[in-house]
Amino acid sequence: MKLSAGLIYGLLACLVLVSAPHTSHLPLWVSLLALILMSWRAWLAYSGAALPPHWLLLTLTLGSVGALSISFHALFGREIGVTLLILLAALKLLEMHARRDALLLIYLCCFIIITNFFYSQSILTALLMCATLLLIMATWVHMQAEKLALLPRLRIATLLLAQAIPLTLLLFVLFPRVQGPLWGLPQDAFASSGLSDSMTPGSISKLSLSDAVAFRVQFNGKVPRRDQMYWRGPVLWAFDGRSWTQGPLLRASPAQLDELDDAVDYTLTLEPHNKTWLFALEMPTQTSIPATLGADFQLSGRYSVTARIRYSVHSQLKFRANALEDALQLRRALQFPHLLNPRTEELAASWRAQSADDAEVVRTALTYFNRENFGYTLEPPPLPGLHAVDDFLFGTRLGFCEHYASSFVLLMRAAGIPARVVTGYQGAEYNDLGNYFIVRQSDAHAWAEVWLAGRGWIRVDPTAAVSPARVQSGLAAALQNNAALPLLERTQSPLLLKLRSNLDALTNQWNQWVLGYDPERQFAFLTRLGMEDISWQKMALTMMGGMAFVIGVFTLLMLQRMTLHEKDVAQRLYLKFCNKLARSGVVRAAHEGAHDYATRAAHAHPQQADAIAAISTLYISLRYGAQPVPTQDGEPPLQALRRKVGAFKL
Repeated sequence: MKLSAGLIYGLLACLVLVSAPHTSHLPLWVSLLALILMSWRAWLAYSGAALPPHWLLLTLTLGSVGALSISFHALFGREIGVTLLILLAALKLLEMHARRDALLLIYLCCFIIITNFFYSQSILTALLMCATLLLIMATWVHMQAEKLALLPRLRIATLLLAQAIPLTLLLFVLFPRVQGPLWGLPQDAFASSGLSDSMTPGSISKLSLSDAVAFRVQFNGKVPRRDQMYWRGPVLWAFDGRSWTQGPLLRASPAQLDELDDAVDYTLTLEPHNKTWLFALEMPTQTSIPATLGADFQLSGRYSVTARIRYSVHSQLKFRANALEDALQLRRALQFPHLLNPRTEELAASWRAQSADDAEVVRTALTYFNRENFGYTLEPPPLPGLHAVDDFLFGTRLGFCEHYASSFVLLMRAAGIPARVVTGYQGAEYNDLGNYFIVRQSDAHAWAEVWLAGRGWIRVDPTAAVSPARVQSGLAAALQNNAALPLLERTQSPLLLKLRSNLDALTNQWNQWVLGYDPERQFAFLTRLGMEDISWQKMALTMMGGMAFVIGVFTLLMLQRMTLHEKDVAQRLYLKFCNKLARSGVVRAAHEGAHDYATRAAHAHPQQADAIAAISTLYISLRYGAQPVPTQDGEPPLQALRRKVGAFKL
């Protein structure tokens, strides 16, 4: 059977919709080639020209696979797999000449829908894929009944999808959940985002240009002040003159916290970042998931965070950290590249000579940053030389938090005070609609820690000495020129801010109850529904029973619809008339026509013979006549039938 042009156009539209979201991460040449192949097939359908020969299609296929292997340097993985699938689907269009080929392309489009969720599982993606699935179903209906117009096809497709909703909800709620994803993907499927395990001048300022959500936090009871919200992440020890890294792993004594006070409890929903570290307020003492608190108080999970996770934390805002630190760790925190930044080393030595103790050196450094002409900016001048810290402290004096944290730690080490860089996030944005806080990538921050005898590791934020507004009010308030920030980060429009809060609250609910519907939430939800002693066997049996019930209900409804005959208005009025006669003992037989029944009813009720004849004549005229017989007074026949049936009494 030859495929119609309308069906081919429908298949093209399906393939365009399922492939369009992938254009942002496909190589440009792939998107152009797919567009050319689809346009070629549309022209062939329009012109009626013959399909290209098989040798040409084979050449295009082999050439595409070879080009992909060159572009990706591999033949396995998420990116190349999705790209190859889209190209092969586009090539399939050019050899499609039978219903079987069209059906195969429909199946391919359904499979490509799933691949879109490898990149985004947002509400917008889900809505777009639902609309795409509706078009695919309408195209499938078109293939079965090509004479149907567009609107009837869409109506049938909508009805088919609507019938699937109860089963979908049943499967979603009751299907036994497992920890982790239902299928595995290669490592390249998980993009790394957010903070890195290294810091160079400009790395955090670039990250601050993103308004993407890093994590969301809901406090249980007490909410700390903004200047107490230091969300601890990677701790950096090693400095090579330009970059800070975590350095080699050293065996050290476990983290020791004492003099704990000012506790807070909260639940944190962390977006995937493909690293093992977790974030928590300084300092975390308990977590609801397996996690390790390193010797430098960096909280880490067992595996890389490749999916959104939710965990509860108990933190102490007041503490004493490692008052008795390992000597090896202290030596590590004193390493200084002596051949680099000589002016920095000389300045620190002068402070050391004038200070009575380490704490006074720290205060002197903070005063130096506060009183000298330092500036806080997202676009600091480059520092390309070997002595980057010298150039910053004595030259440009314009920097972001990484510049101040880096130079401060180096000054402390040059003065003989153990110090290290801590990266993470500072502050949070409150969403009053959802009663939670949002920490974005634009809240990324770097600060310092110094070790003082008897006091342990002390947090020192030199950025607060230069720009107190950064810690107290946020990044936008701290910058004189915040034009580089995303619009919604710098806007003061109440309408836009309210809209963003509403959208994020909706997204948060989607994340928590749809994407985050894990075994824990499933058990809690089913327990509230009255299910006790929940096991996967019981859930599976309940699910199968529920599916059987839903399918049974739909089957009965369809069977009932098959046995019902649609009755027009005239027939309903006539049946009402027959019921009145039946109550008097004149019951119409199933095989009896209207004329014969009228004759028999008139014989049984001669006093109503005229009324019976008039009603029957009107009904026969309306039901079976080509044109209804007009009444003598000009009254519309249907209206006359309704009036006469209503007035008929025995």
